Amino acid sequence: MPTASPSSDRPTAQPGPVRRRVEQASLPALELLSRLPVWLPFLLLLLLLLGGGFLGGPVGWLLVAAALLFILWLLYLSWPRLSGVERVMRVTVLLLFVVVAVVQLVPRG
Repeated sequence: MPTASPSSDRPTAQPGPVRRRVEQASLPALELLSRLPVWLPFLLLLLLLLGGGFLGGPVGWLLVAAALLFILWLLYLSWPRLSGVERVMRVTVLLLFVVVAVVQLVPRG
């Protein structure tokens, strides 16, 4: 007897107007990302985070903030389709970026 997947047991709510606008506006960027090699966006994020961590100061903060905004954008778009564990993992990565960004703002003495 076939079993239903956990995602099919949840009622699917229709996206609101804000989510629909964000998804529509994101389509060109998502199509571009889908044409890139899988490893390239990951490498760029890693370089932004490491560069921001090593450079420090305002430049480092800007690099980490750019990575943070990219992760936040992807998290927003994928949130309805994620399971509980996937949500926790992605929020944890987002918090890591926030911590690094805040550390960049603290003056070094």
